[in-house]
Amino acid sequence: MTPTAGEGVGDCWNRIGVAGDRSCARLAQHVHCRNCPVFSQAASRFLDRDVAPDQIVEWTRLIARPATVRERDSQSVVIFRLGPEWLALRTEVFAEVASPRALHALPHRRSPVLLGVVNLNGALVTCVSLATLLMIDMTVQPRADLGQLVHPRLLVLRRGRTRVAVPADEVQAVHRHHPHDVRPLPSTVSGAAAAHTRGVLAYLDRSVGLLDEAALFDSLDLHLA
Repeated sequence: MTPTAGEGVGDCWNRIGVAGDRSCARLAQHVHCRNCPVFSQAASRFLDRDVAPDQIVEWTRLIARPATVRERDSQSVVIFRLGPEWLALRTEVFAEVASPRALHALPHRRSPVLLGVVNLNGALVTCVSLATLLMIDMTVQPRADLGQLVHPRLLVLRRGRTRVAVPADEVQAVHRHHPHDVRPLPSTVSGAAAAHTRGVLAYLDRSVGLLDEAALFDSLDLHLA
């Protein structure tokens, strides 16, 4: 069945084809509408159709627009949340972002930063609390946006052959920024948070603490020794 001019492109397969009630007799031969010559003819008519002058002007403007050149020294970070705090770490230190795993406690652990171990793909990985290390008050939780689903995640971080797993309340995005986008820490930030943070990034309507991964891993080594 060939669509008439009044039916327009894309009509028969939406009505009697695979996207419709599948009553088209041609389906027995062609199995799928994309194999039917009617579909090919409709595609040709669509590509050969007349284009309105205003569309030609708009497309020409878009094609002629100078390409956006990404600055070479830009950096990529993963933005995540621990309790009320939004934080970021360079993408290079992430081995993976996984779903939460069952935590196995370790006897006689001496540091509250050490939570235990988790099984990741058959390997036991040390699980640590960045919230404890950074002295974040986890009893304070941000107001949830209506209709937004929030999924806890397990951040797997690496330096050399060392891997640690970090529970996070939420992973927001991978974000690229330029070094001059990093603002100094406000004077109100002090203690462990200041010692492990390089500066502050603006992301959407949030202030995100950009963590210093070298200082972070050095402190973790001390707690795990």
